[in-house]
Amino acid sequence: MGMPLTSLYGRPLLLAVAAITLPIEPRPSVAANGMVASPEPFATAAGLEILKQGGNAFDAAAAVGFALAVTYPAAGNLGGGGFLVGLTADGRPVAIDFRERAPAAAGRDMFLDAQGNVRPDVGVTSYQAIGVPGTVDGLLLALERFGRSKREAVLAPAIKLARDGFPIPYSLEQDLRRHRELRRWESTRKAFALGPDSAGPKMGDALRQPELALTLADVSRLGRRGFYEGRVADLIVADMKAQGGLITHADLEGYRAKPREPLVFQHNGYELITHPLPSSGGVVLAQILGLLDVTELKKAGYHSAKAIQLVTEAQRLAYADRNHWLGDPDYASVPVSRLISKEYLDRRRQLLPKDGRAGKSDGVEHGLVESTETTHYTVADRFGNVVAVTYTLNSAYGMGAVAAGAGFLWNNNMDNFSAKPGAPNQYGMLGAAANAIEAGKRPLSSMTPTIVRKDGKFFMTMGSPGGPTIINTVLQVYLNVTVWGLDLGEAIDERRVHHQWLPDQIDYEELALSPDTRPELERMGYRLHEVGRIGQAVGIMRTPEGYLAGAVDRRGNGLAKGF
Repeated sequence: MGMPLTSLYGRPLLLAVAAITLPIEPRPSVAANGMVASPEPFATAAGLEILKQGGNAFDAAAAVGFALAVTYPAAGNLGGGGFLVGLTADGRPVAIDFRERAPAAAGRDMFLDAQGNVRPDVGVTSYQAIGVPGTVDGLLLALERFGRSKREAVLAPAIKLARDGFPIPYSLEQDLRRHRELRRWESTRKAFALGPDSAGPKMGDALRQPELALTLADVSRLGRRGFYEGRVADLIVADMKAQGGLITHADLEGYRAKPREPLVFQHNGYELITHPLPSSGGVVLAQILGLLDVTELKKAGYHSAKAIQLVTEAQRLAYADRNHWLGDPDYASVPVSRLISKEYLDRRRQLLPKDGRAGKSDGVEHGLVESTETTHYTVADRFGNVVAVTYTLNSAYGMGAVAAGAGFLWNNNMDNFSAKPGAPNQYGMLGAAANAIEAGKRPLSSMTPTIVRKDGKFFMTMGSPGGPTIINTVLQVYLNVTVWGLDLGEAIDERRVHHQWLPDQIDYEELALSPDTRPELERMGYRLHEVGRIGQAVGIMRTPEGYLAGAVDRRGNGLAKGF
């Protein structure tokens, strides 16, 4: 029998078959000079091309973001928004908020009927669901402030993919067939060559998007003016007028991505760098980790009923706070420093059940404080820059409509506001006044791009799509590496669980709970709900030798590749 192969971190990977030891592709993928991990191989290749040309991680991240708008239409976008967290070569944490904004004509009660009830169809599938997009301005701001490549070079791969086309993978063929609601819009049918019913392009067909190529070319030539003013802006406003949307020329011209101070906190010997509000992910992650006792967690054992209880009860308290306190800090006074302070978390910890029974969300409210669709990608370069980006259209393919003549899909991120206090959005998330709709305001988000340092040096970065499950996906990848000792690929691939306060249930992936764990949790009083998939993480980790190890989730079809 041959010798077993081991991973970078000494864990067994593969036993020899018969007397032959089979070579395998290392997982995670490892490289010395740069690494790109994204949910789509053509986009990964676009970022890698920029790195090989001498660009840095910020240049490559912009290239990946623009390319995903072409090759990953379910979530890659020009018509949405998101958040960037970065680490510059000199060790400075940075953050850029390019979340969408509510148009000037938006109002608090815009999604309510005459009786004051929420009309969810309007907030998800109509043109009124569209927020002013921020992706173009956000990626260009990152490029301008921290990049070293010319804008034209960074956009060139995306323009080529849109103009010349790319072969449709099986996953996209199936996705376009499954999402029949896309056929509602003539512009979408035209953009993706969709026929009636389930007819559409086949695997291997070249998908060309000439209108999107022209929009990208305008951005390449004119910068932000190529999207927020001029020809493309005229197309956007005409599309809004034709379909009852709210975005005006003034909304577009007035949009600006915002540099923000990253949220940085310590946990168990590690420093976590995340995005601040209006991304709720960093605050909630800091609260959950602050409530957890790592020693008790290790003693309980990996994915044991006790370990799942410890994490679930911390999630319950943190999500209760999220849904009451958090919103756009430019419009609501949010006591972030108190919410993540040791004193406050010590008080909240007293609410954790101590009798071995499940807590109940109907008995847990926010604390009193004194004085499935998004995408994530990440890049690291040889200079020491690291970038983590999460951006979204909200639902898969956003609200389903392509901007007529401009070729990009529209978001439906207005659904992320609280249409009415106490009313759930499409993900079951409740909200309060802090996240109410206001003109110019940015909706609360669960996106959680995160970078981790240890002893002052880059250790790992990770993120995920998944609506409110994003935070808990990032949490579990982090714990899998730092507490349970898994390598990055294993940490990302492991089955996951999720709790978000309400609905009061533990969602779990198939095989996440062992035959012994499931009945034990039910005996403790937990309601269990099996779901198909939780998150689709990607990440990069520095190896002990100083190389870059990239990994993408087995739940998707992404690619991590370096040079």
